[in-house]
Amino acid sequence: MKESARCIMKKKLAMLVAGTLAASMLLSGCSSNDASNDYVTVGGYKGIEVDDVEEPAEVTDDDVNNYIDAVRNQYATSEQITDRGVIAGDTVNIDFVGKMNGEAFDGGSSEGYDLQIGSGSFIDGFEDSIIGHTPGETFDWNGKFPDDYSNNPDLAGKDVTFTITVNYINGETQLPELNDEFVQEVSEKSKTVKEYKKEIKKQLTESNTTDYDTRLQDEAWNAVLDKAEVKKYPDGDVEDIENQIKEQYQNAADSYGLAFEDFLAQYYSMSEDDFNKQVKDAAKETVKQRLVAQAIADKEKLTPSKKELNKEYKKLAEQYGYEDVDALKEIASEDTLKNIVITNKVKEFLADNCIQVKSDKKSDSSSDSSSSSSK
Repeated sequence: MKESARCIMKKKLAMLVAGTLAASMLLSGCSSNDASNDYVTVGGYKGIEVDDVEEPAEVTDDDVNNYIDAVRNQYATSEQITDRGVIAGDTVNIDFVGKMNGEAFDGGSSEGYDLQIGSGSFIDGFEDSIIGHTPGETFDWNGKFPDDYSNNPDLAGKDVTFTITVNYINGETQLPELNDEFVQEVSEKSKTVKEYKKEIKKQLTESNTTDYDTRLQDEAWNAVLDKAEVKKYPDGDVEDIENQIKEQYQNAADSYGLAFEDFLAQYYSMSEDDFNKQVKDAAKETVKQRLVAQAIADKEKLTPSKKELNKEYKKLAEQYGYEDVDALKEIASEDTLKNIVITNKVKEFLADNCIQVKSDKKSDSSSDSSSSSSK
């Protein structure tokens, strides 16, 4: 579970890094609430008005218990039934190997796969073929992919042979008891159930506060971006990001064994011309955000010292599941990480200095709710 979470966070960082480039700028004269340089003008960023953000909700005992129940579900076990044949509705654990003309094909094999018989997860006939077989048996099933098989058009309409091994039938799910022993297995801080509940309540409270801060920062940041104007883009910056994005999608197309044009049409329903336009727009927006962040950071003296940067790098490494800063720097350059830190500091500054106002949309929604309640 922890490894899976780390992988997700690493992917998120990789996506963030992909569009991050360093941009150096020289500030020119501007008013106290404007930031401007050769590339961008940012007006009225301090004290900018944003839609009010709802305060963090108080964490209740039910919230804590629901969270703990979710953790218990992750550690649930089920009895492995091996003394009867498979029937419809069973969830079975199987190994299978798919072959065409005697050769295994990509995506056609798996080990330890849990399949509910009757779920319709596999092609017609596959699941029914397992019914009646007893755990420990291995058999071949001959089938055919449907003519309109969209998951992989290369397989559509083709004959296939699956060699299937039934490992066991999943029995009734059993949740671990919530006791001190379980707590010590899942927590690195708590030793007792009472301590664990306090830990989770604190964790959920901090999470709610972080969500609130993030939403407010995003509101302020987006409002500032809307008002900012790019005078010109630094030479090569937009093109560099375009190339990075295109390379990522090209690698994805290669991994599917598809021509790039076919990959875009099949998975994104767009032409290469439309794709290139969207990439250029995304690259320009990414560069704009860099320019805005740097301009405000320079004006407000938010650029961090080397000591502050190292501290923030450690936080990023921990946040995204890397062992240390050196591991983080294997996928992100020093300039890239510095840009991330500066942007985060600017967002915090804008949130601290923005003015929250109740939006007309929220007022209308409240009025509608009141009207509905009074009927």
